[in-house]
Amino acid sequence: MASLKPIKRSVWRIRAGKAYYRLKRYVAWYIDGRAYASEKADKLPYVNFKHQTPLYRELKDVDMQLQRNKVTNLKLAAGRLSGVLVKPGETFSYWRLIGHTTRRKGYVEGMVLFYGKLKVGVGGGLCQLSNLIYWMTLHSPLTVTERYRHSYDVFPDSKRSQPFGSGATCAYNYLDLQITNETSQSYQLIVYVTDTHLVGEWRSDAQRACTYEVYEKDHWITYEHWGGYVRHNTIYRKLYSLEGELIDDEYVTENHAIMMYEPMLGEAKR
Repeated sequence: MASLKPIKRSVWRIRAGKAYYRLKRYVAWYIDGRAYASEKADKLPYVNFKHQTPLYRELKDVDMQLQRNKVTNLKLAAGRLSGVLVKPGETFSYWRLIGHTTRRKGYVEGMVLFYGKLKVGVGGGLCQLSNLIYWMTLHSPLTVTERYRHSYDVFPDSKRSQPFGSGATCAYNYLDLQITNETSQSYQLIVYVTDTHLVGEWRSDAQRACTYEVYEKDHWITYEHWGGYVRHNTIYRKLYSLEGELIDDEYVTENHAIMMYEPMLGEAKR
């Protein structure tokens, strides 16, 4: 595992790096030979998995207006994604479908995480959407072919219902979430915003054949030589038949994130 010690870079180095990786992504979208999902259709008949996350959380020292702005951004992005079909052999690309989140398109300033610090940026808050889609995909036969873990653990666990590290960070367009359909069925993403929640579904043209249980193993916290804490775990998932019989227990991914808050002493000794 490479060191997660924060690296200080100049503004110009960051801008140059962002420009380079964005250009690299634009080129890849057109020459990598993948068939990218783009077609939308009426809802497919079967719900394979459904999940929702609350729109508003009381966060220390965070202006609630930024969360209201986040909802505006989520509605715009959800409108670009909802209804898209991912046919056999096709790949879903989060940013290829959403596009650049600019003021001209109606996006407003929301909260973004930038090198471990909370800042304000146009289109902020869309990680909630990528987190939701990634979590739902782990409960489906679809294959996650590109996902980036969060490098920073910003807030202490509070009413957490999912394992640490079960989300996917995003940044236009180089930190993408890509999901490939390697099955013989078509799948469809549905996402929308209610008054209180962001809601998502993976639907398909056939009934599901199994269910999934996503869980963490080997959760621990280390104190690093450079003076910070890093949180680690591994994510696994169990596959069950519809009759409840265990089919498989498979490794999904591992996570390592710099903690932006002081861990409890008991946790640090794990």
